[in-house]
Amino acid sequence: MRDFVVLIFLIGCIYAAIKKPWLGVLSLAIFSYLNPHAYAWGFVRTLPVYYVLFLVVAFRSLTAKDKQPIPKDWRIAVFMMLWFYFIFTSTQSYFPEYAFKKFWSVTKIFLPFYFNLVLINTRQKLYYLIVTIGASIGLAGFKGGLFAISHGFASRVYGPPNTQFEENNAFAVAVLMCIPLLLVWQKEALNPWLKKGILLVIPIIYACSLSSWSRGALLTMAALTLMLIINSKRKYLAAPLVFLGCIVAIPYLPQEWFGRMNTIETYHNDASAMSRLDTWADGWNHTLSHPFTGAGFDGWVYVTSTNLDWHSSYVEMFSEHGFIAFGLWLSLILGSVASLTILPQKVKKVEGMEWVGNYCFMVRASIICYMIGTAFLGLSYWDLIYHLVFISVLIKKIALEELAQKTKVKPRWAMKAQQSAAASPVV
Repeated sequence: MRDFVVLIFLIGCIYAAIKKPWLGVLSLAIFSYLNPHAYAWGFVRTLPVYYVLFLVVAFRSLTAKDKQPIPKDWRIAVFMMLWFYFIFTSTQSYFPEYAFKKFWSVTKIFLPFYFNLVLINTRQKLYYLIVTIGASIGLAGFKGGLFAISHGFASRVYGPPNTQFEENNAFAVAVLMCIPLLLVWQKEALNPWLKKGILLVIPIIYACSLSSWSRGALLTMAALTLMLIINSKRKYLAAPLVFLGCIVAIPYLPQEWFGRMNTIETYHNDASAMSRLDTWADGWNHTLSHPFTGAGFDGWVYVTSTNLDWHSSYVEMFSEHGFIAFGLWLSLILGSVASLTILPQKVKKVEGMEWVGNYCFMVRASIICYMIGTAFLGLSYWDLIYHLVFISVLIKKIALEELAQKTKVKPRWAMKAQQSAAASPVV
């Protein structure tokens, strides 16, 4: 039965992509983050669902009339430079054949972003894209949260099968990153029951992240909660609710959970934490000797003495591709945070553009969650962070276009009427 449901859903997504190509962008996001066909039991599970949908969207993006040129934004140029630099470092890696295999895997992650840039050309489409990403990850987080609560947080929660955040630690960060995106939905939803429903789902997603037993996720959760409280217009209500939630949740957490979290302070006594520090030192020392090339994709296999992967997106990027690639990669992230901080100031006093501040804050909060959570996870090629970078590009483009429309020169007849009124004698 599941197979037929997923198959019908896939056919529906293909039909929607053919009729309106931008809906294909949303469909790709669903299959990328939720991976629904992996929950099937039969033949659908082995179908190349994502690739079929990708080819349909690729064809329609070429033939569609409702599209825009790639936005003129420096981050797109930097992204392309980073991709080309990956080619260079792959040629210089210890085993180029293996490195290029990983390079093509990363390229497959990057290619669909082109559709986002050319097909998401209005604020409404951008809104639906943000909602789709948030809801896709949020649905998995909601399911995981219910499992965590029903099992007393004793079992670890894992993400959707065959996704980039299937592993428990990555899933914990992903569900926290989706919370600000869900709040964009909650802010603009018109149905009061939907608004309340989203607010009720968020604590359950928090429970899902807690039950990952991830120390990095706990730090990310604290940072996200603080950002949301600071941004809230009802801080006097938000802070007590968070405090009350902690009081309610703490008695249900097993003692082993507290023992694992306490290793944040006593990391020098934790073998796992110390092995990570050794791995980071190996990566740093190797990059000092190979500052322009690093070790290539998955270079930890050849560099580390601990035989562990990098366990940090930052270390992963500079260790595998050198400091130039690291600078390009980090500029995409920090540049997007800066853009999302500055843009609301430009439209602050413009009537009807309040949405810009909300979008910018929430997407920025999601990016900051990534910056904190993946300091301890090797997820520098994660599609979600690049998706958020390009969403910030689209927010800026659409906001500036709307600002230009609102502040454009008045029609000549309106200017003459205004001059006549000014010249009229005052009685």
